[in-house]
Amino acid sequence: MQYKMNLKRRQISALGMRTALSAAVVMMGLVGGASTAVAQSTTYPTKPIRLVVPFPAGGATDIFARTLSQKLGEKLGTSVVVENKPGAGGTLGSDIVAKSTPDGYTLLLATSSTHSIGPNLNPKMPYDAVRDFTPIGQVGNAPSIMLVPNSSPAKTIQEWIELAKKNPGRLNYASSGNGTIVQLTAELFKSQAGLFVVHIPYKGTALAMPDLISGKVDVLFDSLPTGLPHVKDGRLRALGVTSAQRTNMAPGLPAISEVLPGYESTTWFGLFGPQGMRPDLVSRVNTAAIQALSDPEVKDKLQRLGIEAIGTSPAQFTTMLAAESAKWKKIITERKITLD
Repeated sequence: MQYKMNLKRRQISALGMRTALSAAVVMMGLVGGASTAVAQSTTYPTKPIRLVVPFPAGGATDIFARTLSQKLGEKLGTSVVVENKPGAGGTLGSDIVAKSTPDGYTLLLATSSTHSIGPNLNPKMPYDAVRDFTPIGQVGNAPSIMLVPNSSPAKTIQEWIELAKKNPGRLNYASSGNGTIVQLTAELFKSQAGLFVVHIPYKGTALAMPDLISGKVDVLFDSLPTGLPHVKDGRLRALGVTSAQRTNMAPGLPAISEVLPGYESTTWFGLFGPQGMRPDLVSRVNTAAIQALSDPEVKDKLQRLGIEAIGTSPAQFTTMLAAESAKWKKIITERKITLD
């Protein structure tokens, strides 16, 4: 009897030891995993980072990326290599990043066209703009300028709205093509002002500019670097900017929102990683980007492109992305805008 009791005690003791050892192994695994994550966060990056630009070399997004990459690399302590992957309006390059390993070594400089407008125009996009990416932060904002011929009787935004209301269907606006930010900017203006203005799509605003100057076109929303020189030489009149507030890139011009409360239409620029990028890596890149964007030289170069340097948190960027997508989805649906 005594022998059986001792045997049972030994079995219980052995079971307890095995349980304790198992728990210890699990804890070591958890601690080890946490230590590995901390170590990776501390050492990241250990090799060059690829910054994919889904547009051709020489464009505004490309120049932005090359301006940012140098300072970003300095802050991160590694090289940030810009790779242009153009095609399908930015879809090709964006998809490459969406399908990359989320280790922090492949990033994307995207715009409103790839992540706010495109997905609402094309339901067959190869990626989900929300699900397949990790937002790191907004890095820039490019407002447009409302331009009219110098011969236009309208001297202010309000006067142009009144002119259009008195002549429904007789005034027109030019765009750089169907589904572009230029068209959507004008359609948002029409929607909020309650106007009937005819759309004339061109293959780029450069082709529309001569007709605007001659008076064949009544209004065009174009970028600041393109439009302001024509204003300064007296061939066009600027009525306002499309940013939420006035901008020092166009001194003295009112924001359209001062006449149409809540109006805002800009091209935003933002950094993304693939879906599943760890929060510590996101924070590391975000902090470095904000530091890089605060550099006076970077700010000055971006302003020459008509872009305001903006550094937001991942949470702020995520909120902005949702609002932008909802805004353009509403306009695209209501106005029946298509790429054709």
